[in-house]
Amino acid sequence: MVYPETTSVVNALKDQETAPDQTQPPEPDLFSYLDYRRYLNDWFAWRKAKNSRFSHRAFMQRAGLSSPSLLLSVMEGKRNLTPSTTEAFIKALGCTSEAADFFQNLVALSQAESLEERNEAWEKVRATRRFREARVLDGAAVEYLSCWYYPAIRELAACGQFQADPEWIAMTLQPRITNAQARKGLELLQMLGMLKPDADGQLRPAEASLVTPHEVAGMAAMNYHVGMVGRAAEALAVPPGQRHYCAVTVAIPSALLPRLKHEVDRFQERILDLCDSTEDPKSAVYQFNMQLFPLSRIAS
Repeated sequence: MVYPETTSVVNALKDQETAPDQTQPPEPDLFSYLDYRRYLNDWFAWRKAKNSRFSHRAFMQRAGLSSPSLLLSVMEGKRNLTPSTTEAFIKALGCTSEAADFFQNLVALSQAESLEERNEAWEKVRATRRFREARVLDGAAVEYLSCWYYPAIRELAACGQFQADPEWIAMTLQPRITNAQARKGLELLQMLGMLKPDADGQLRPAEASLVTPHEVAGMAAMNYHVGMVGRAAEALAVPPGQRHYCAVTVAIPSALLPRLKHEVDRFQERILDLCDSTEDPKSAVYQFNMQLFPLSRIAS
């Protein structure tokens, strides 16, 4: 027999479990993440704070999977998600349709095996409206490094003849870009604070701290170098008097590599110092590339 007061106590306990606790942190916003493993860690910590008895096993039961250790292994980076376990995790997380798509894209971004796959996943991530709203500057910073003509437009603004006119910029850059690309570049550079009006109202390069999310910093850097190496190949058609190419193929001991990298860095700093310290008006934008990379397997 169930007594009325006992029923009241049971209902009260249920209310305490389901009622929102104002002292608890809010549920992590999936759309503010770029690392799905970090999101899983934060989501689990939030769920554990909400109910101290919630466990890895309970999560896996919600997912309909038998391995109680899989969640921890994934969160620690010891195992990857497969398409089927991704679907199971989405079920356990209780994702909406939009959140499910975004979570799948985060998994693809993290686990991509090639730069092409990583870029494809990134495009899907940054195309999500709620992600753009949460991390607008992060997306812009990655885009800046991933597109060769954005840094070129910023440096072009240091030249005396610069015109903040998309048509002029598109026509001046080499190889030529479209007016729409130039217009977007101007907008992005101003949003990042990398172009600002001077006393005369002319857009000029400004010192700005460009912070790229570490989850995609490597991808952005690779995109930058791939783009600039491509420009270097195209520029072989430029008259020799306007360019200078040099290369050397040489065998080295592995122990010498750190010193060679240091010498390359010092030379680059010297080049930048020469460019920054000159008082002559700047008239053109150049790309300075130096590559040091292996052409054979490195013996262990």
